Amino acid sequence: VQTAAQQVAEDKFVFDLPDYENINHVVVFMLGTIPFPEGMGGSVYFSYPDSNGMPVWQLLGFVTNGKPSAIFKISGLKSGEGSQHPFGAMNIVRTPSVAQIGISVELLDSLAQQTPVGNAAVSSVDSFTQFTQKMLDNFYNFASSFAVSQAQMTPSPSEMFIPANVVLKWYENFQRRLAQNPLFWKT
Repeated sequence: VQTAAQQVAEDKFVFDLPDYENINHVVVFMLGTIPFPEGMGGSVYFSYPDSNGMPVWQLLGFVTNGKPSAIFKISGLKSGEGSQHPFGAMNIVRTPSVAQIGISVELLDSLAQQTPVGNAAVSSVDSFTQFTQKMLDNFYNFASSFAVSQAQMTPSPSEMFIPANVVLKWYENFQRRLAQNPLFWKT
Protein backbone atom coordinates (compact mmCIF):
# COMPACT_ATOMS: atom_id res chain seq x y z
CA VAL A 1 0.00 0.00 0.00
CA GLN A 2 1.39 3.36 -1.01
CA THR A 3 0.04 6.47 0.71
CA ALA A 4 2.90 8.89 0.07
CA ALA A 5 2.03 10.68 -3.15
CA GLN A 6 4.26 13.20 -4.87
CA GLN A 7 2.21 16.37 -5.38
CA VAL A 8 3.10 17.76 -8.81
CA ALA A 9 0.41 20.48 -8.93
CA GLU A 10 -2.30 21.76 -6.63
CA ASP A 11 -4.73 19.17 -8.00
CA LYS A 12 -2.39 16.44 -9.30
CA PHE A 13 -0.54 13.64 -7.54
CA VAL A 14 1.64 10.72 -8.65
CA PHE A 15 2.67 7.43 -7.06
CA ASP A 16 5.70 5.45 -8.25
CA LEU A 17 5.27 1.79 -9.28
CA PRO A 18 8.67 0.10 -9.25
CA ASP A 19 8.84 -3.32 -10.93
CA TYR A 20 5.69 -2.47 -12.89
CA GLU A 21 6.43 -5.17 -15.47
CA ASN A 22 5.39 -7.77 -12.87
CA ILE A 23 2.16 -6.03 -11.81
CA ASN A 24 -1.13 -7.20 -13.32
CA HIS A 25 -3.67 -5.12 -11.40
CA VAL A 26 -3.62 -1.85 -9.49
CA VAL A 27 -6.10 -1.05 -6.73
CA VAL A 28 -6.76 2.64 -6.15
CA PHE A 29 -8.72 3.55 -3.03
CA MET A 30 -9.39 6.51 -0.80
CA LEU A 31 -8.34 6.13 2.82
CA GLY A 32 -11.52 7.74 4.11
CA THR A 33 -9.67 10.44 6.04
CA ILE A 34 -10.03 13.28 3.54
CA PRO A 35 -12.88 13.25 0.99
CA PHE A 36 -12.77 14.99 -2.37
CA PRO A 37 -14.23 18.51 -2.31
CA GLU A 38 -17.96 18.64 -3.15
CA GLY A 39 -18.56 18.00 -6.86
CA MET A 40 -15.03 16.69 -7.45
CA GLY A 41 -13.40 13.30 -8.02
CA GLY A 42 -10.09 11.91 -9.21
CA SER A 43 -9.26 10.60 -12.66
CA VAL A 44 -6.72 7.78 -12.45
CA TYR A 45 -3.91 7.54 -15.01
CA PHE A 46 -1.19 4.95 -15.56
CA SER A 47 2.19 5.99 -17.01
CA TYR A 48 5.02 3.76 -18.13
CA PRO A 49 8.20 4.59 -20.02
CA ASP A 50 8.18 3.84 -23.76
CA SER A 51 11.21 2.43 -25.60
CA ASN A 52 12.81 5.91 -25.56
CA GLY A 53 12.19 6.35 -21.84
CA MET A 54 9.40 8.89 -22.44
CA PRO A 55 6.27 8.59 -20.30
CA VAL A 56 3.12 7.17 -21.93
CA TRP A 57 0.00 8.15 -19.98
CA GLN A 58 -3.27 6.22 -20.22
CA LEU A 59 -6.59 6.94 -18.48
CA LEU A 60 -7.72 4.00 -16.34
CA GLY A 61 -10.89 5.41 -14.80
CA PHE A 62 -11.78 7.39 -11.70
CA VAL A 63 -12.56 7.36 -7.97
CA THR A 64 -15.04 9.61 -6.18
CA ASN A 65 -16.52 9.99 -2.72
CA GLY A 66 -19.40 7.78 -3.93
CA LYS A 67 -17.05 5.25 -5.60
CA PRO A 68 -13.98 5.36 -3.34
CA SER A 69 -12.11 2.40 -4.87
CA ALA A 70 -11.44 0.62 -8.15
CA ILE A 71 -9.33 -2.25 -9.44
CA PHE A 72 -7.66 -1.73 -12.82
CA LYS A 73 -5.93 -4.29 -15.01
CA ILE A 74 -2.67 -2.77 -16.25
CA SER A 75 -0.86 -5.86 -17.59
CA GLY A 76 -2.06 -5.31 -21.16
CA LEU A 77 -1.47 -1.56 -21.26
CA LYS A 78 2.28 -1.43 -21.64
CA SER A 79 2.16 -1.86 -25.40
CA GLY A 80 -0.81 0.42 -26.03
CA GLU A 81 -0.90 4.03 -27.10
CA GLY A 82 -1.10 7.00 -24.82
CA SER A 83 -4.11 9.25 -24.48
CA GLN A 84 -4.75 12.88 -23.69
CA HIS A 85 -3.79 13.56 -20.07
CA PRO A 86 -3.28 16.41 -17.61
CA PHE A 87 0.33 15.51 -16.69
CA GLY A 88 2.07 16.47 -19.96
CA ALA A 89 3.48 19.92 -19.21
CA MET A 90 4.79 18.97 -15.78
CA ASN A 91 8.35 18.22 -14.94
CA ILE A 92 7.78 15.08 -12.87
CA VAL A 93 10.85 13.44 -11.37
CA ARG A 94 10.91 9.81 -12.38
CA THR A 95 13.24 6.86 -12.78
CA PRO A 96 13.21 5.45 -16.35
CA SER A 97 12.27 1.91 -15.22
CA VAL A 98 9.48 3.03 -12.89
CA ALA A 99 5.84 3.42 -13.90
CA GLN A 100 3.51 5.88 -12.17
CA ILE A 101 -0.12 6.21 -11.18
CA GLY A 102 -1.39 9.76 -11.55
CA ILE A 103 -4.47 11.16 -9.82
CA SER A 104 -5.95 14.37 -11.23
CA VAL A 105 -8.66 16.05 -9.13
CA GLU A 106 -11.40 17.20 -11.51
CA LEU A 107 -15.07 18.11 -11.67
CA LEU A 108 -17.43 15.10 -11.58
CA ASP A 109 -19.00 16.32 -14.84
CA SER A 110 -15.58 16.12 -16.52
CA LEU A 111 -14.93 12.63 -15.16
CA ALA A 112 -18.21 11.34 -16.58
CA GLN A 113 -17.21 12.48 -20.09
CA GLN A 114 -13.78 10.82 -20.11
CA THR A 115 -13.23 7.49 -21.84
CA PRO A 116 -10.73 5.14 -20.17
CA VAL A 117 -8.43 3.01 -22.28
CA GLY A 118 -10.40 -0.11 -23.27
CA ASN A 119 -8.25 -2.92 -21.90
CA ALA A 120 -7.87 -1.32 -18.46
CA ALA A 121 -11.39 -2.35 -17.56
CA VAL A 122 -12.32 -2.20 -13.93
CA SER A 123 -12.19 -5.65 -12.44
CA SER A 124 -15.31 -7.69 -13.11
CA VAL A 125 -15.22 -9.26 -9.65
CA ASP A 126 -18.45 -8.08 -8.10
CA SER A 127 -18.76 -6.80 -4.55
CA PHE A 128 -20.55 -9.98 -3.38
CA THR A 129 -17.66 -12.16 -4.53
CA GLN A 130 -15.15 -9.77 -2.96
CA PHE A 131 -17.13 -9.80 0.30
CA THR A 132 -17.32 -13.60 0.30
CA GLN A 133 -13.60 -13.98 -0.30
CA LYS A 134 -12.79 -11.47 2.46
CA MET A 135 -15.22 -13.24 4.80
CA LEU A 136 -13.58 -16.62 4.09
CA ASP A 137 -10.12 -15.19 4.72
CA ASN A 138 -11.29 -13.56 7.94
CA PHE A 139 -13.00 -16.76 9.19
CA TYR A 140 -9.99 -18.93 8.43
CA ASN A 141 -7.56 -16.48 10.06
CA PHE A 142 -9.82 -16.15 13.11
CA ALA A 143 -10.27 -19.91 13.53
CA SER A 144 -6.56 -20.55 12.98
CA SER A 145 -5.62 -18.09 15.70
CA PHE A 146 -7.04 -20.56 18.24
CA ALA A 147 -5.09 -23.54 16.95
CA VAL A 148 -3.22 -25.57 19.55
CA SER A 149 -1.26 -28.78 19.28
CA GLN A 150 -2.53 -31.97 20.95
CA ALA A 151 0.13 -31.55 23.62
CA GLN A 152 -1.24 -28.10 24.47
CA MET A 153 -4.86 -29.26 24.79
CA THR A 154 -6.42 -29.61 28.19
CA PRO A 155 -9.19 -32.20 28.45
CA SER A 156 -12.61 -30.61 28.63
CA PRO A 157 -15.48 -33.05 28.09
CA SER A 158 -18.00 -30.25 27.49
CA GLU A 159 -16.07 -28.67 24.57
CA MET A 160 -15.90 -29.88 20.97
CA PHE A 161 -12.70 -29.48 18.97
CA ILE A 162 -12.48 -29.27 15.20
CA PRO A 163 -9.15 -30.11 13.59
CA ALA A 164 -7.63 -27.12 11.77
CA ASN A 165 -7.14 -29.23 8.62
CA VAL A 166 -10.94 -29.72 8.43
CA VAL A 167 -11.47 -25.94 8.48
CA LEU A 168 -8.75 -25.52 5.84
CA LYS A 169 -10.34 -28.20 3.63
CA TRP A 170 -13.75 -26.47 3.89
CA TYR A 171 -12.12 -23.10 3.15
CA GLU A 172 -10.36 -24.40 0.02
CA ASN A 173 -13.50 -26.20 -1.24
CA PHE A 174 -15.65 -23.12 -0.72
CA GLN A 175 -13.17 -20.89 -2.57
CA ARG A 176 -12.96 -23.37 -5.46
CA ARG A 177 -16.75 -23.58 -5.75
CA LEU A 178 -17.06 -19.77 -5.51
CA ALA A 179 -14.52 -19.36 -8.34
CA GLN A 180 -16.46 -21.80 -10.53
CA ASN A 181 -19.88 -20.28 -9.82
CA PRO A 182 -20.30 -17.29 -7.47
CA LEU A 183 -23.98 -18.17 -7.01
CA PHE A 184 -23.48 -21.88 -6.21
CA TRP A 185 -24.83 -21.38 -2.70
CA LYS A 186 -28.33 -20.61 -4.07
CA THR A 187 -28.86 -24.19 -5.23
